[in-house]
Amino acid sequence: MFKHILVPTDGSPLSESTIARAVSFAKDAGARITFFYAQPDFPMPIYGEGALIDPTTPEQFGKAAADEAKRILDAAKSAADGAGVTADTDTIVNEVPYEAIIDAAERHGCDLIFMASHGRRGIAGLLLGSETQKVLTHSKTPVLVYR
Repeated sequence: MFKHILVPTDGSPLSESTIARAVSFAKDAGARITFFYAQPDFPMPIYGEGALIDPTTPEQFGKAAADEAKRILDAAKSAADGAGVTADTDTIVNEVPYEAIIDAAERHGCDLIFMASHGRRGIAGLLLGSETQKVLTHSKTPVLVYR
């Protein structure tokens, strides 16, 4: 049924367990995976009373973010390779992760987004603004939520 699955990851323990489950799901379905990581952009410094000055340059920040993306995506791809599942990786810089996830699914022609949810409810879920909830709300691609 599903042939190409987008699996967003952020390197968290929950994402790592989701990767393992997504690889198993893809293997059973005979699907391939694209693992995706949305890199943060350099935060704009805010100056004023009580402001902290970050000595990191935009270039240093970008390199560190790209290195982190590579580490996370290489680990995910290794998990897929070990299970015999065809997998690719993709990353872009975007401050709005849910939009980057939806764009990546469309760009790669994925027919399913397989992603984690922390399962926050009530005020915590409302205030923290789940990226998964935003993907569910805005994506035209089906989303499978793993919790």
